[in-house]
Amino acid sequence: MFRNMVTSLFKYDRIQTTNAKAKELRHWADHLVTLAKRGDLHAKRQALAIIREKAVVYKLFEDAEKRFGKKSGGYTRVVKLGRRPGDAAPVSIIELVITETVKKKKKAVSKKTKPAGEQKAEKADKEGKKTSKAKETAKKETKASDVKEKEIPAEKKPKKTDTKDKKVTKAKETAKKETKASDVKAKETQAEKKTKDVDTKDKKASKAKTTVKKETQTPDVKTEDKK
Repeated sequence: MFRNMVTSLFKYDRIQTTNAKAKELRHWADHLVTLAKRGDLHAKRQALAIIREKAVVYKLFEDAEKRFGKKSGGYTRVVKLGRRPGDAAPVSIIELVITETVKKKKKAVSKKTKPAGEQKAEKADKEGKKTSKAKETAKKETKASDVKEKEIPAEKKPKKTDTKDKKVTKAKETAKKETKASDVKAKETQAEKKTKDVDTKDKKASKAKTTVKKETQTPDVKTEDKK
């Protein structure tokens, strides 16, 4: 039974069983990992006597150093899950603790310090290169802008004369509108004056008629008094 459980543990990296079996299985798994780390033929034959599948044994011996590193124990972990429904037996998971080997970072080699004169010369060279690059880029930009201006057709280029002509035409149109408005106002004023003159003439004529009527009526009244 424990042989079957160990083979399934190294095949699937974890299995679920009761707490008592998991605690006993830890010793079997640790013993097989130590054999795999040893790696000789005798150790492989001992592992084959316990594990039932050859492929699992070969995989264990090939990846033992990578998966378990330089640890000398603690290759498994037991996690309790609680009680199983039915018989209420305590159940747990046993799994392999895999530790990846961390590569050590190489220390950066300290560069030798150069004398002050050489450092200044290098700085001057770098600055000169930067200025030359800036000048070259400026020249390239000016050339590109000149080429683009040449490629643009004459119709698309803005013309100052067109803007001036437009302004002149707008000024003429506004002047014409103003003159028309002034002429209309003058005509309206003349018409009003004519109507006023006609009204005054009619009033004078009516007054003259009334005065004539009164004069003609007064002598008749005098003659009647004399009789």
